Amino acid sequence: MSEKFQEGQVLEGKVTGIQPYGAFVALDDQVQGLVHISEVTHGFVKDINEHLSEGDEVQVKILNIDEESNKYSLSIRATQEAPKRPRKQAAAPKQQQQEDTAGFNTLKDKLEDWIKQSDDREKFRK
Repeated sequence: MSEKFQEGQVLEGKVTGIQPYGAFVALDDQVQGLVHISEVTHGFVKDINEHLSEGDEVQVKILNIDEESNKYSLSIRATQEAPKRPRKQAAAPKQQQQEDTAGFNTLKDKLEDWIKQSDDREKFRK
């Protein structure tokens, strides 16, 4: 076990291998860790190969060190600033809301007309 690495540390590493579930990153000549696909970037990653290639130099943060199995869990995402999400729009003005519901009101009115027509037909058939 290497004493020079600690959880929370941010450092440079080199991608040494890529699998569908993540990328292996060498921290030095003796220590290698795994960046799980969910830790590659913010957002959904369908294909890790679209984000990383073998030989890429990447900045990683050590998330966890399992001393018993000598496994390092790494994150590239933790070294990046999260993208800002667009703010929700304020409530629409009253007039806009009325226009938006106009289609439903028209359908409601039509439904009442159709029920009346159906009732009239039933009376006519009797």
